[in-house]
Amino acid sequence: MIKRTFVRTRSVKEGMKIDQAIIDRMGRILIARGAVLNDYLIDSLLKLGITSIYIREGEEDPEDIEISPLAQSVIEKVRVDDHAKVKLSESVKQRVAQGIQYLYNNTESQDFTDTTNNIANDLMRAISDNDAIAVDIGALKISDEYTFKHSVDVATMSMIVAKQHGLKENQIFEIGVAGLLHDLGKSKIPNEILNKPARLTEEEFEVMKQHSVYGYKILKEKDSVSNQVLLGVLQHHEKVNGAGYPMGVSDKQMHPFAKILSVVDIYDALVTARPYKKAFSQRDAVEMIMSMTQELDWAVMKSFMESMILYPVDSIVQLSNGEQAKVVENNSGYILRPKVVGIESGKIYDLGKDMKCNNIIIL
Repeated sequence: MIKRTFVRTRSVKEGMKIDQAIIDRMGRILIARGAVLNDYLIDSLLKLGITSIYIREGEEDPEDIEISPLAQSVIEKVRVDDHAKVKLSESVKQRVAQGIQYLYNNTESQDFTDTTNNIANDLMRAISDNDAIAVDIGALKISDEYTFKHSVDVATMSMIVAKQHGLKENQIFEIGVAGLLHDLGKSKIPNEILNKPARLTEEEFEVMKQHSVYGYKILKEKDSVSNQVLLGVLQHHEKVNGAGYPMGVSDKQMHPFAKILSVVDIYDALVTARPYKKAFSQRDAVEMIMSMTQELDWAVMKSFMESMILYPVDSIVQLSNGEQAKVVENNSGYILRPKVVGIESGKIYDLGKDMKCNNIIIL
């Protein structure tokens, strides 16, 4: 339910959403309607002499949004379903959540390998059942506990990216195992470092950086774990330019699994809130990934961009021109720029392919 309030600019707090567009005398949009305000924008409003603004509170229910008859007719003509997305049923989510917690708390268990394979099989089945080649990261929610949620997110996304990247079925399964276990070594990190509610000191970070080595050593003792899983776990923080850890290897020394895991691991860490940092928006996280061409494998980044769906078809988005729009098609390779239709005007904005839309973004 949306609540619209007229407030004095000086009482506005960082993180509030503005419910009006701020436009200059030339008709240019300085602050788009729906923008999240920060200290810089609030100060800019005051400098412009704007003493009061409308603030938006709450979230809109898509079912309550009115779409004009013209827009509805356009949407019906141009709408294209998303690629099949991996879906996890509630029973699978519960089984996976319990299984991953068991693994991280019982690294010496005789059931360790069977439990790992059962989880990977559940994820593989979810991908195979509807021939999924994409993942809606917003729909993944396994556990509220960071390590477990992160491990399953990384495993699921890595399997989808591996499929998009052309890996064989047995390799997709194996990278799922590597994703599930990539942070297993954190079970050997002291709790005061692992659960510290603030940024780590340099000394503490040096200890934390050893978790990939610890994970490798734990798994190396298990005869059933393949060498490619071991290397994926060991190298998932390495970078193609040699700037990673724990060994500082570069492109040619990195296993293909590690190249995929590194991209997915960074993305999921960015969009997840931690005690010492806010979660980045999916859009900001993707832009940060796109800026890391010196550190991440370009071909893997391309497969990642083609696998992730940030704005599912039929979702309502706020455009920087002040208009609300409905997503009608996702453009392959343009994860941030789908085709949308204005819900009042019925105008089509092909953000990925129409040059006229270059100055419009989704907020």
